[in-house]
Amino acid sequence: MNPTVDIIYNYFPKLTDIQKEQFAKLADLYTFWNSQINVISRKDIDSLYLHHVLHSLGIAKFVQELTPGTQILDVGTGGGFPGIPMAIMFPEVKFHLVDSIGKKIKVVREVAAGLGLQNVEADHIRAEQLDDKYDFVISRAVTRLGEFTPWIQNKFAKKDKNGIPNGILYLKGGDLSEEIKESKLKAELHPLSGYFKEDFFDTKYLVYVPM
Repeated sequence: MNPTVDIIYNYFPKLTDIQKEQFAKLADLYTFWNSQINVISRKDIDSLYLHHVLHSLGIAKFVQELTPGTQILDVGTGGGFPGIPMAIMFPEVKFHLVDSIGKKIKVVREVAAGLGLQNVEADHIRAEQLDDKYDFVISRAVTRLGEFTPWIQNKFAKKDKNGIPNGILYLKGGDLSEEIKESKLKAELHPLSGYFKEDFFDTKYLVYVPM
């Protein structure tokens, strides 16, 4: 049986009524838009809350709190992950979701509008083309860390305003030891199985790279 939105409510019991309603709306919005423009594999759409929404919120479990006005860039957001679930979770934080594929950004914009999210901006652009500065860059398994970092290395604000220094928050699965070594980054590996009990998370990690 595929988890419903209740799995989100169980792991995040302090959600407001508005946040609960927004998370509940994700199923219908993604089912509809995915039938128009495929951003989630057809076999995976039934596992939306486990494989996509809760997975994205592994970042929220790690950071716990974010200062209002924090600026976050989601690189290669695809259909809006991890950016959309994170934007629901942190309504006072600004999220900039970018992807090099225009039709995916159309879905992101439609979902954000359908949820009434005021803190999401979505653009069809490559991260390398951006001039703005951000506190954190988030992403979900876009490419190897060593290839990802050059795209965003000059995108960080100098001043830290959160409990952890500005940096990369990267969701990835599998054995990452070789990839991290190859990247020459001082990366911290946080297993998502420490936050979520489902088997799906046994091989999933949050990679945090202070910048």
